[in-house]
Amino acid sequence: MSERALRGTRLGATSYESDAGIDFAPRQDIEYVCPNEHHFIMPFSIEADVPATWECKVCGAVALLVDGTAPEEKAGKPARTHWDMLMERRTVADLEEVLAERLAVLRDGGITGSDITRPTPARTIGGRAKKSAAAAKASSVKAPAAPAGKPKTTAARAGARKAAAHTSD
Repeated sequence: MSERALRGTRLGATSYESDAGIDFAPRQDIEYVCPNEHHFIMPFSIEADVPATWECKVCGAVALLVDGTAPEEKAGKPARTHWDMLMERRTVADLEEVLAERLAVLRDGGITGSDITRPTPARTIGGRAKKSAAAAKASSVKAPAAPAGKPKTTAARAGARKAAAHTSD
């Protein structure tokens, strides 16, 4: 065995270097407090920009700097509703006209099953609907052909046996 081999050690599990002579980056301790009065300290580099808020370690609420001011609220866009998007495309007069047309259809007997049509598939190949990958694979795999003299189904086999019995008599 080699004399340089380290016996009885786990490779990669333990470092044999010491921390002697290493200068750590200068740090500052910043104190935060959450609305539930939880105080905690977070270490930051001297060069780092200190955030005005931090998630509380205890309850998860938004904690603020102890001596800092509350951050300014950003003005967010209101959520676009279905009605807002509809009003971008049509006017109220257009919507009233469409409503009157649909009410007239309902009053004249409604919509029957023959009036409802299904849309054609969006993906087509040469006018035919595109097969899914599983369906294409299943249709491309063919069952091996049965021998010429052997019937394919159980009923056909039973009939063949009866016919053979009658011819052998």
